[in-house]
Amino acid sequence: MRSSVEIFDIDTGETRVVWQTERLVEAPNWSRDGTFLIINGEGRLYRLPIDGSAPLEIDTGFAGQCNNDHGISPDGRTLVISDKTEFGKSAIYLLPIEGGAPRLVTPNLPSYWHGWSPDGGSLAYCGIRDQVFDIYTISVDGGEERRLTHGEGRNDGPDWAPDGQWIYFNCSRTGRMQIWRVRPDGSDVQRITDSPYGDWFPHPSPDGRHLLVLSYDGDVFDHPRDLDVRLRLMNPEGGDARVLLELFGGQGTMNVPNWAPSGRAFAFVRYYPEQ
Repeated sequence: MRSSVEIFDIDTGETRVVWQTERLVEAPNWSRDGTFLIINGEGRLYRLPIDGSAPLEIDTGFAGQCNNDHGISPDGRTLVISDKTEFGKSAIYLLPIEGGAPRLVTPNLPSYWHGWSPDGGSLAYCGIRDQVFDIYTISVDGGEERRLTHGEGRNDGPDWAPDGQWIYFNCSRTGRMQIWRVRPDGSDVQRITDSPYGDWFPHPSPDGRHLLVLSYDGDVFDHPRDLDVRLRLMNPEGGDARVLLELFGGQGTMNVPNWAPSGRAFAFVRYYPEQ
């Protein structure tokens, strides 16, 4: 077994296995109606029922090199993907949730999607421009991108707060990767974590009560896979942080929004060493 897609209940502290496979799969998003997850594997996207039924491939048209930066619109009708088939670099596209022809949103490349505004009108993503990793937003209709950070270390993993007032992201501007937040207009940048870990991929819960973070050992650079990591829960200001569980994972475990609509559970992928 290589990948185990699981659900963690924050009220009970219990973990439930949804599906396991010898393949490498990544980055579960939870559907708005709570009935299925979307995962990626080998360049494709799949719809995985939470009852453990077999996953079904989603038609993504020409996009056959989808990475683990994908998600679902607030109204549940649209899928966002990051794929490099067309240009050789990751670009962001939209398509119907049931599958279909992708529509390009980001002309500037590479771009890696991570968050959708609560009103459904904008996307937040990591863009690499001249080898500099920064946070950007753009309208779902395309057009000019807005740059929110300006090369202060590596900036990655943006996700929107449910009230739309903040965009959380991870940044190495103080050395070790930590969690920060910024207003959608680029103002009022605040540091949220001051931990001994390398903190990545902050995901605010839909009810606004929690912030979920993937934490590596402090000496780990970047966000590789197949390491001992921990999933930590804290309040939106970074306080009351606690480790929920430790696991073998990292890249692919929870790169993108993974909360259940209720805000009481989240999905993640646990990995096992290849035999």
